[in-house]
Amino acid sequence: MSEQLKSYNPATNELVGQVDVTPASQIPVMVKNSQIAQKAWGTLSVEERIEYIVKATRQLEPKIQELGILLSKEMGKNYSRSSNEVYGCAIDAAHRTKEVKEAIKTQVFNGGGRETQLQYNPLGVCAIIAPWNYPMSMAHWMIIPALTAGNTVILKPSEETPLIAQAYVDNLNEVLPANALQIVQGAEEQGRALVQSDVNFIGFTGSREVGQEIVRESAASLKRVMMELGGNDPLIVMKDANIRQAAGFAVGSSFENAGQMCIATERIYVDETIADDFEQIVVAIASQYKLGTWDDESAHIGPIINTAQRQLIIKHIDDAITKGAKVLLGATEHPNNFITPTVLSQITPDMLIAKEETFGPVVCISTYKTIDEAITLANDSDYGLGASVFGKENVEAVGQQLQAGMVGINQGIGGNGDTPWVGAKQSGLGYHGSPDGHRQFTQARVVSVSR
Repeated sequence: MSEQLKSYNPATNELVGQVDVTPASQIPVMVKNSQIAQKAWGTLSVEERIEYIVKATRQLEPKIQELGILLSKEMGKNYSRSSNEVYGCAIDAAHRTKEVKEAIKTQVFNGGGRETQLQYNPLGVCAIIAPWNYPMSMAHWMIIPALTAGNTVILKPSEETPLIAQAYVDNLNEVLPANALQIVQGAEEQGRALVQSDVNFIGFTGSREVGQEIVRESAASLKRVMMELGGNDPLIVMKDANIRQAAGFAVGSSFENAGQMCIATERIYVDETIADDFEQIVVAIASQYKLGTWDDESAHIGPIINTAQRQLIIKHIDDAITKGAKVLLGATEHPNNFITPTVLSQITPDMLIAKEETFGPVVCISTYKTIDEAITLANDSDYGLGASVFGKENVEAVGQQLQAGMVGINQGIGGNGDTPWVGAKQSGLGYHGSPDGHRQFTQARVVSVSR
């Protein structure tokens, strides 16, 4: 009998379902099958591949409710958020594949009796290792460009959310050719076996520590890697900022998805002359947030994914309080895997909650005297995924000095157009999205012919 990977509802600890664990010994066979399938898939025209992909992802559309409920039960976020995640994956491929098609189009340079082509050819087999916090969309965002570029894909989802990943793959495979997209189910053993296998590319979203291990494991064969390794995002609130707007963003960004978001605001630096007003507004807004299970649409904050992550958040909160943080809201025990919405002030750089990624619903506020001090504090991190600044005079100049791959000025990091999802410092290697991001799923090849 096959070993089973069981998935539990984090709010109730009830069993949601189970899937067969992929034996690590089977992974080299799966990679070989992907290599065989890639030869045929890669020889199709990009238009033919897009036709397959768009039709495949549209398999999700009539099942948005069913899959949204499954995602909610398995991960904990409420149904509206989960169904929106499924809906996005169902409809965006038509647009995303066109962006990839344009990015990988062969470029031709003529002159001196010679033609030179810059081609973007498939890499081969891409391994995608996806996280649990956005278990469908964060896999989808790498799978679609990888397939469009002519690669085959093996997905290794988080062991926390195997069911929704299996459903995603099963639905797409009703249309895709055999072995164009496969799935490996399991935990650390399966992830390591996939990384050590004969794949050509590894796309990973997750913790910095696991990312470092993947880089070490893949170094011997110099595999291509793309890493999104989380963040510890700062927010600077300048003295001339719209305080209510900044406070609303601070709470919303800190609490979204129960704080389980790589671009959650984790460190807030407020000009000391407006700190009292800012804190009062933050507490007033945060007090309106309600805990609840996935089917309570009045709830804003769901459960933490598992007990270990909940204990890490509690450890950070307790460490901060022990070292002098002031509790403005929350920091109280709650049953099961929930964390009470919490607001802490007087955070100092020596606290764990300032140095490490907490990944929970906690607003952490510090004050500063000068804007140069604020910039120094904001940049005092090994991470550099996102950063935001709210203010008026010189606000854009302040934003330019923040060491992050994505910066929001009087807003979060969301931008216009096909821009990349990119981190600085130890928040990532490579990036996806944008023409250059799409091209990372390809091998650039220069072919020159004398005429």
